[in-house]
Amino acid sequence: MEQQQQEAVCPVEVALSIVGGKWKLQIIYCLLSGTKRFGQLRRLIPRTTQQMLTMQLRELEQAGILHRQVYAQVPPKVEYSLTELGRSLEPIVHQIHAWGEWYCEQNDIEYWQISDHMEDYVPA
Repeated sequence: MEQQQQEAVCPVEVALSIVGGKWKLQIIYCLLSGTKRFGQLRRLIPRTTQQMLTMQLRELEQAGILHRQVYAQVPPKVEYSLTELGRSLEPIVHQIHAWGEWYCEQNDIEYWQISDHMEDYVPA
């Protein structure tokens, strides 16, 4: 019986299939500073909808990038944090952030900078 060979894939395509959603890298960036609740993420990424944020969080959880901790209490409490796999993206996310800042500065584009506390947006 012949064994079917799988077609080779492009590593960039694989990476983008995991972190390539519109808000996924921003979610990862926000979680680099520590565990966040859903409401905190909504405030940190105000241009996303609740439905889109929920979908992107689920996809990142399924890919093993983040951990979703549900607490059995009323009202329900859910916290999100990066897994070890998610943390491995830290240098890449910081490089993308630095490149984005550089690009904005080169093209006179006003951009938002997230403060060290990750709770308030500060215009750059």
